[in-house]
Amino acid sequence: MSKSESKFSLANVVRRFASETPESPALSDAERTITFSELDANTSRIAQFLAAQGVTSGSRVAVMARNSLLHFETLLAISKLGAVTAGINFRLSAHELATLLDDADPIVLIVDQERASLVPSGVHYLIFDDAFDADVATFEAIDPMGEFDGDIALQLYSSGTTGLPKGTMLTNANLAWTPKMGGEVYQMSSASVNLLTSPLFHIGGTGYGLTTFGNGGHTVVAPNMEPATLLDLIEEYRITHAFWVPTVIRSVLQALESHAVNLGSLELVAYGAAPIDDATLLNAIDLLGCQFLGVYGMTETAGSVTALLPGDHDPGGPRSHLLRSVGKALPWHRVLIFNPETGLACTTEEVGEIWIQSDQNMAGYWKQPELTTQALDVDGWFRTGDAGWLDENGYLFMHDRIKDIIITGGENVYPVEVERVLNTHPLVSQAIVIGVPDERWGETVKAVVIATQAVEATDLIDYCREYLAHYKCPTTVAFVDSFPLNAAGKILKRELRERYGA
Repeated sequence: MSKSESKFSLANVVRRFASETPESPALSDAERTITFSELDANTSRIAQFLAAQGVTSGSRVAVMARNSLLHFETLLAISKLGAVTAGINFRLSAHELATLLDDADPIVLIVDQERASLVPSGVHYLIFDDAFDADVATFEAIDPMGEFDGDIALQLYSSGTTGLPKGTMLTNANLAWTPKMGGEVYQMSSASVNLLTSPLFHIGGTGYGLTTFGNGGHTVVAPNMEPATLLDLIEEYRITHAFWVPTVIRSVLQALESHAVNLGSLELVAYGAAPIDDATLLNAIDLLGCQFLGVYGMTETAGSVTALLPGDHDPGGPRSHLLRSVGKALPWHRVLIFNPETGLACTTEEVGEIWIQSDQNMAGYWKQPELTTQALDVDGWFRTGDAGWLDENGYLFMHDRIKDIIITGGENVYPVEVERVLNTHPLVSQAIVIGVPDERWGETVKAVVIATQAVEATDLIDYCREYLAHYKCPTTVAFVDSFPLNAAGKILKRELRERYGA
């Protein structure tokens, strides 16, 4: 066995099952299914094509596209070269994309046709289209067997609390735990059929996609999150497993009222990435007729670190209070609560910052050593910035977010990023951005603005949309004469949330 075959990687998953179960279904979308043998050949051709574009071990290849079978294949092909996939949110504006590309400095950017017009001039890019397929077909299916330079497999981007790009570097060693998680926690096997819904630029997409895939099972890539599409795929492919953010669960439940399908194949639905309300969870348990698994994790931890197992879901029973928990730490993690100011461990049921020690913890933030040092200490503890508490049995309960992050439909929005844009508007004196409850999205973005003269809320929203992805933009605007301040003159966002979120 060669060195490149001796350790875990996305590419080695393909190689393994192409050898062990070549005719088993590996990937599907709404139009076609390919076996592990076909996947191995396809990804080798794509890898050879990318090598001809200058991609080598350690190169960054940025991908900005909706989910598709080809998108998934390309991630695997990049791994075969020992290169790094820089996942980019396909909802970003042209301005945001340019800033991120400047940070990632990829050899090549791959986009789908819908986003080709956003690519800045001077950037080498490829388009997922018929020409891409034709070019790939000219290459032989020879596996390049690339060696990894530094073991970095993924560089997933989100905006940091400063509003600047933050590339979270995940290694193959980080991701090696995901198939184990799939088998032991998600109850998956080679017989499982997994519906991949979350976008592949998210850890909830690429990472969760490894659960069944890493166990030799069948992964069905959903082209979008439209509830009717998801329901049809469940029936067509006899889906056994899925991971949905609460927003998707709500939309699926609503769609079931008019879109009847056979859901008898469903065995387990996992949920996470944002808080879920009791009514939605109880309704889902009743209508979907399968087991449920609650998870908590993040990009920096390469996915889930805690799990509320199916047996912990006890609506109406003596343990029903656990439905408000995100479960217990998985066996290969340590999750503790620390006082963020003193660094001392908190006692049972004392609220503090959630810290995680795990082999899944990221290697660091790309080109940001100071931010990396702030997040990861010398003993390997990752400081999440989330607040919570542990009960006497080790169940983790989220209390609030120490960071002012807004989670809308499973997407993270950092207020400072939106505030920076609003504060450049000529009629805005100062803007503060908060998250407020929303029935559909869980939370939505609200701007509270001191204006220099009369301005319409729609004008400010449209202004934001010129510079930001739409999900980051305010959906409502409140105008005030002043902000509540503490004795030190700091704006009290808590009071604004109480005022507008009641």
